[in-house]
Formats: sequence, C-alpha cells, structure tokens
Amino acid sequence: MAQKLKGAKTETGLSAARVTEFLQDNPDFFIKHPEVLNTVSPPTRELGGGVADLQQAMIDRLRDEIAMLSAERDSLVGTSRANMQTQSRIHGCVLAVLGAKSFEHLIQTVTNDFAMILDLDIVTLCIEATESESQSIKTRGLVVVPPGTVENILGERRLILRNDVTGDPELFDAGATLVRSDAVVRLDISESTPPALLAFGSREPDRFETGQSTELLDFLAGVLEHVVRIWLQLSD
Repeated sequence: MAQKLKGAKTETGLSAARVTEFLQDNPDFFIKHPEVLNTVSPPTRELGGGVADLQQAMIDRLRDEIAMLSAERDSLVGTSRANMQTQSRIHGCVLAVLGAKSFEHLIQTVTNDFAMILDLDIVTLCIEATESESQSIKTRGLVVVPPGTVENILGERRLILRNDVTGDPELFDAGATLVRSDAVVRLDISESTPPALLAFGSREPDRFETGQSTELLDFLAGVLEHVVRIWLQLSD
C-alpha cells in the first residue's frame, strides 16, 4: 500500500491546459459567473509606436463603475432592511399601545415597553405643568416639565432629531447621562390639555440625526395622541 501511494501522481494545482479544456467544455461559464471576469486581466495589445490602446482604460473604468454600483446596491439593501426592522418595531409599539388595559398601563407601556421594543435606552412622556399643578399629577412615568419647554425645544416644528448631544435632564431626568442622541416629538392631544412631548434617547451618538426619515415616529406619535384622547374622553 505504501509503495502504491509513493508511486501515485499528485496534482497541487490546475494546469493551463486543464483550464482551457474546462472552458471549452463549458462555453457558458462566464455567462453564469460574470463576477469572475472582475479578476481576469485582458491581454495588452501592441499597436505600434504613437498609438494608445484605450481598451485597458475602458475596462478599468467599467470595473470601477461596477464596483461603485455594487457598493450602492449593498448600501440600498442595508438601508431597506434597517427600514423594515424599524417599521416592524413601530408596529410593535402601536400594538402595545392599543393593548393597554388602563390609562396608567398606557403610560407604563410608553415609558417602559417602548424603549425595549425600539432598542433604545430611554423613552419619556413629558407634560408641561406649573409647580403647583405638578402636585396633582400622580401618574407614574410622566415627566413634568416647566411651562414653555415644548415651545423652547420644538418651536413650530412637530419633530426634531439630534445627534452627538448631551442628554437633557429636563426631558430624561436621571437617564440623561446615557443619552447621546435623541428624537423629540410634539404631542397635540387636545386644546384642553397642556403641551406635551415624547422623547426618545439613545447612547449611540448617531442613532438619531438630521436627515433621517421621521414618518414612522410621526405615525407612532399620532396613534398615541388618539389613544390618549380615548382614555381621557377628549375631543380632538
């Protein structure tokens, strides 16, 4: 047996002849595997003195364009997946809000469950009240902020995204030290209720930043407004 192994011929690689034979037997190989062409260098051509061969330059340019398009495709796929994940999480928040058994349960859902569902560090529901009025607000989880806070932060805007910030203790209380980016959404509940807002905080500096899509957060805030009006028996 040892003598047989000793005499056996071993091949450590493919020969040019075998590669040629394979391609001749499989003429559609490059059609089925076009990505292989990206690593193949075409032969240069001698066209005589003073004549430039633009073939290689054109091929290199096409390869660069293909690489750029591939990178853009990968980025688009990644963004689409992230958007789908965010959409699924927002839908989870909406279902949790609709499943609240009481107003107190609703507030607890917003201030506790939202952070877990959205993979954030903290979510708060803030309502404006004077010092004397704050004594009558007994609902656990609500953050009472001074009158004018919503206007000072949002102005006429519905929603803002801020990246690379220091957490606002007025919005996030003891959790402010964790916050490096946040999203703040105005809540228009009713003319008979004080101004309020929903604040989302993350320890990731770029979790929220200007230019990101805000439609889903706006949608979630709209659902919350509607559900709060139902529980408090308020008109729009």
